[in-house]
Amino acid sequence: MRKYWDNAAITGTDAAIREELASVPAVLRLGAVQIAPATVLAPMAGVTDTVFRRFIRNLTGCGLIMTEFTSADGVLRAKDKKAKRYLHFYEDEHPISAQLFGSNPEVMAEAARMVEGLGFDLVDLNLGCPAKKVVKCNGGSGLLRDLPAIGKIFETVRAAVKIPFTVKFRAGWNDQEIVCVELAKLAEACGLCGVALHARTREQGYSGNARWEWIAAVKQAVKIPVIGNGDIRAPQDACAMITQTGCDAVMIGRTAASNPWIFRQIAQYTATGRYDEPGEADRYEMIRTYFRMLIEERFPDAPGKMKQFASWFTHGVPGGAALRKAIYEARQDTEILSRVESFFEARLHPEIANARAEDLEAPSIR
Repeated sequence: MRKYWDNAAITGTDAAIREELASVPAVLRLGAVQIAPATVLAPMAGVTDTVFRRFIRNLTGCGLIMTEFTSADGVLRAKDKKAKRYLHFYEDEHPISAQLFGSNPEVMAEAARMVEGLGFDLVDLNLGCPAKKVVKCNGGSGLLRDLPAIGKIFETVRAAVKIPFTVKFRAGWNDQEIVCVELAKLAEACGLCGVALHARTREQGYSGNARWEWIAAVKQAVKIPVIGNGDIRAPQDACAMITQTGCDAVMIGRTAASNPWIFRQIAQYTATGRYDEPGEADRYEMIRTYFRMLIEERFPDAPGKMKQFASWFTHGVPGGAALRKAIYEARQDTEILSRVESFFEARLHPEIANARAEDLEAPSIR
């Protein structure tokens, strides 16, 4: 299937390309929940905490945001602080979905009931995580080789909660064990409200190309909404996925971390055939906003989180290597923010920076 992110000749203002692409739908309905627009921030471990989710929602207007994938066993353990942190959210995050993983149907059902009680709009089952430590516990994509077990989880969780129940899964364990169509039909038969397919196998991990034809096959096989995920790196790709697969919404993961404007760009491209590329001042404001949110939230290990995102957020910034070095060498969150501000102020307002330097160098008179 044709993708656009790897073609340097394609630009955001290519009218001919836009004319051949469908628009990302304005609305997606998952049970009684309306998602507008039909864009979803993928659940990402170590990324989609409450700060990043609100950052994305406020910056770009993404339709649905999701928590980091959370252990159902951990949710039931009262002392599991990590699970509590993963499931913490604010009122301005609605609509929001909590993603759970696990293999015990009763544990999954009880965790889903707790999620519903916390006020989440949806609950989602993770059948896609390829991490070895998750797979060896028969969680995430480890369950893809046991459809009867998946069916039992579907039935038990569906009976336990009234909020919409969805599932995110991979195409199969490997190219010889593709189960996405069968799994989607099973989800529909068990009363799930929608499915999201990351069009790679567990064996692929995050390498290689996403096979959008698998998304198309799932869409043709079921009547419930299908969300496509994989290789959306530019607004054109979101529209291309809708066009080529017929899916009802698009889900974006890693691109959102490196280009937080992607959801806004998709909306612009859908409406006008064009989209804005962020300038240096935009990138400065974006980094400063996110870092300030981490400080205000008193996020655990905020300096570590800032350094994690620095490699993504500074991509494409002139002199970015020097900025990253300055960030990595800092120890406190406020020090990191100060270094970011000094770096960009010197670039965007050199006359002010020079005047300050001259004032510091001038001898004092007593």
